[in-house]
Amino acid sequence: MNDRVIVVHVFSRDELEQAQQNDIKKLVKKALGVDQDLSEFYRIARKDSILKYAVEDLYGMHDTFAITIFPDAVLAILLQMAPLKRSNEMMSSFIQDYGEVAEFDRKKITVWPVPERISLVSESDLAKRCKVGYRAKNIVNLAKRLAKDDFPTTEQLENLEPKEAKKVLLELPGIGDYSADIINPHGGFPIDVWSAEVFSKLLFGKEPENNRDAVGIVKEEGLKRWGKWSWMAFFYIVQDLPNLSKKLEKNLRLS
Repeated sequence: MNDRVIVVHVFSRDELEQAQQNDIKKLVKKALGVDQDLSEFYRIARKDSILKYAVEDLYGMHDTFAITIFPDAVLAILLQMAPLKRSNEMMSSFIQDYGEVAEFDRKKITVWPVPERISLVSESDLAKRCKVGYRAKNIVNLAKRLAKDDFPTTEQLENLEPKEAKKVLLELPGIGDYSADIINPHGGFPIDVWSAEVFSKLLFGKEPENNRDAVGIVKEEGLKRWGKWSWMAFFYIVQDLPNLSKKLEKNLRLS
């Protein structure tokens, strides 16, 4: 089989009309970033002393596109002030405890919670069950805001200028500069106290004296170096940290 082919099985109670099938194909292609043109990024990356290794290891990797805002926004909140391992634990618990159940082909899977349900959850219950601490308040308030169904969709945000889309996202509860860069469909360069150490080693060749103080400096340098491809550079580097650690002989980790 051609390794560029993605096979998707769709389960439905009723037979789908051709128009519905076409809509599903478009949705899947959009979500998987199938039509992303990375040719310019690869040209730049192959000349970059850091990215050349990452694109060699991960050539062909595309970023996904969030169809709805809530999952990525919650993930961004759970990534705040926490190492990656801890964030993964909180996210897994959140999905298992509050996720919706999808049933198909005699199977059941738990999928992301929806804002309508989380908006009715007690902050204390969420904090206790998922061990998310202060983040519980932000998650519940975020759910209440998105449950109103009047916030721009990801596609509408994509049609805005990058800075304008980010400005809109900053209006959401619990979403600051770092989180908005993660959610923004245009991408950003999301540097926090954990990634500041990694990218300081990569960009400046040394560990920062203070990670928090280095956030702004690292972010500025990354944006200057990679410009409109800063998000894709961040995405490739973070996904390739084990290999980059070996090839560049640096201890790179986000947890």
